[in-house]
Amino acid sequence: MSNSIGKIFRLTTFGESHGVAIGGVIDGFPAGILIDLDFIQSELNRRRPGQSHLTTPRKEADQVEILSGVFEGKSTGTPIGFIVRNENQHSSDYDDLRDIYRPSHADYTYQAKYGVRDHRGGGRSSARETIARVVGGAFAKIALRQLGIRITAYTSQVGHISLPAYPADFDFSLIEKNPVRCPDESVAAEMEALIAQVKAEGDTIGGVITCVIQGCPAGLGEPVFGKLHAELGAAMLSINAAKGFDYGTGFDGVGQRGSQQNDYFVSGKAPSGEANICTATNRSGGIQGGISNGQEIYFRVAFKPVATLLQSQPTVNRDGEAVSVKARGRHDPCVLPRAVPIVEAMAAMVILDNYMLNNTRKC
Repeated sequence: MSNSIGKIFRLTTFGESHGVAIGGVIDGFPAGILIDLDFIQSELNRRRPGQSHLTTPRKEADQVEILSGVFEGKSTGTPIGFIVRNENQHSSDYDDLRDIYRPSHADYTYQAKYGVRDHRGGGRSSARETIARVVGGAFAKIALRQLGIRITAYTSQVGHISLPAYPADFDFSLIEKNPVRCPDESVAAEMEALIAQVKAEGDTIGGVITCVIQGCPAGLGEPVFGKLHAELGAAMLSINAAKGFDYGTGFDGVGQRGSQQNDYFVSGKAPSGEANICTATNRSGGIQGGISNGQEIYFRVAFKPVATLLQSQPTVNRDGEAVSVKARGRHDPCVLPRAVPIVEAMAAMVILDNYMLNNTRKC
């Protein structure tokens, strides 16, 4: 089982939904960087269950414990080990699922691959595993701050309710002002009402998260294998329930002509005030030829409706016998509000890793 991401900045994770703890080890983090533990905890709080009426009611403190790699408030350059203990497991809620394959879950595929599975909340396939990703991403964000790189994600679509397809002049300060994490207050209210309605029906709903990376320099990524958009896409599609990824105009651009899609180069100024080459438009989404071009990088990630329904569904047991299953326990009606910090975390780790890789090319 592959449990690591990154080449120089590398995160390896461990743990299951109903095990003792979720944790990880970060390799390659630079020495001498001030570590803001309050910021790391605040990132976990954004992902934490039970934060609003739109999320699972499972109550977890999700308090991170740093075990190594940080001394007197600074990174030491050695492996950073951490854990987040599970405290509110209701494993008995899953006893009825020991021999049943839940529709559209990983139960059957895990059994087919490994011959054994942890039926308690999905074990390693549970989205609770993403705790370690958020911690890794928080460390990456701390390093990226020093480079002037900022990463912001938000909910841009829930069901049929959506914002404009591409980042406009949204006020990102509004994202954390509503439980959906949408930067438009009126649209957020519609999204919130829809999720609440779906939850009351014992059903679930999906949508889209948009992410914007600002301040990324030109030159990150590789021209063939290791293209920056491929690295970002792989990271995003590794998140539970992710079903699609596009960047720039993406799939929406296929109906246009090249004359409508091309980004023309112009002379401009860098944030430092120095003369710089930039593009008049940004339909490419900040990446051309697999390499960042210095413009804002933006992409979208589609998430399916959560597969766990509080409704009866037909399925089979491990003997192939027809049975029905109705979920018990505590589940999210929509993953999007809690997936926003996960998307940011994965983007941060990819960008930092590629920044460090790019520096090795200049030796």
